[in-house]
Amino acid sequence: MPGGTQRSTTPRDLAADPDAWPHATVLGHPQARVVQALARALGARLEEQGLSLRQAATLTGVNRQAIVNLLGGISWPDVVTVSLLEDGLGVALWPGAASPASAEC
Repeated sequence: MPGGTQRSTTPRDLAADPDAWPHATVLGHPQARVVQALARALGARLEEQGLSLRQAATLTGVNRQAIVNLLGGISWPDVVTVSLLEDGLGVALWPGAASPASAEC
């Protein structure tokens, strides 16, 4: 895990226009762009499936607030969270992945 203050600023706050998250431009911070791509993919999947945050939490085993935080760019999601979301929703969220990562293991 990165030390120091690398996680003290939220991904959203690294965007040129934080209020436009997850569609704002993020320059100079590739890790924040990964979180942005995760948030976009997750939001699209929830909309596509017509799922509420509560339903998504039940399906995935991820706390509803953790989903809210990821969508809002106010947290740095961990591998367990991303994997649970991918498995529960049946979709790859990680940028460039063709299928949920656990399906490849």
